[in-house]
Amino acid sequence: MQFGINPIIFGNLLNIFDAESLIRYGGLLLVCLIVYGSTGLFFCFFIPSGGVLFTAGVFVATGDLHENIFTVCTLLVLASFLGNMTGYWFGLKLGPLLYKRKDSKFFHKKHLITAESFYKKYGGLALTMGLYLPIIRTFASIVAGMVRLNFLRFLLLTFTGSLIFVLSFILSGYFIGSMPFLKPWLKYIIIIFILIVTIPLSFRMVKELRRMRRENENKK
Repeated sequence: MQFGINPIIFGNLLNIFDAESLIRYGGLLLVCLIVYGSTGLFFCFFIPSGGVLFTAGVFVATGDLHENIFTVCTLLVLASFLGNMTGYWFGLKLGPLLYKRKDSKFFHKKHLITAESFYKKYGGLALTMGLYLPIIRTFASIVAGMVRLNFLRFLLLTFTGSLIFVLSFILSGYFIGSMPFLKPWLKYIIIIFILIVTIPLSFRMVKELRRMRRENENKK
């Protein structure tokens, strides 16, 4: 397995949305770190892990990632699962402190409040299908820890969600990348896929954020 990170990656980290460059220079290790961070570290809520996963699937099919598809899927499901476990631990141990934390460039209390409202409304869906939603993907496991959700139930939900989330993106990318006649157009296909996935989710997230913010304001 090739897990080494090329030093050039540090010059490209500013362009966090360039999934192709990130994977090409960072390899599978960086993909695992991106998935882990976006599902468990509150300051990584902005990372577009869905686009990175799809691109990784394409790269496995084209040979740009040398690991086989089973290895890639297994490691990335594990990365997502461990990310959620980290988020749960944060919520369990440090949740109350997050509410007292001042807003900064990488943390906004409103995101935590939105995730909490989403979790209370949709329950287990927040830990499974919520992985497809920006912000919810990062904060849902933290909220689960804060409310002390039964640990075995949490394990089942997060494993199921990680499996569905990772496989849907990786296998979609792998399927597209396995078609040789599409190779000249892969860069455009990746961009279009990312836009198709992120734009509707972003609009939905903004709409949900505004609605929940109004509800929270009305309760005051």
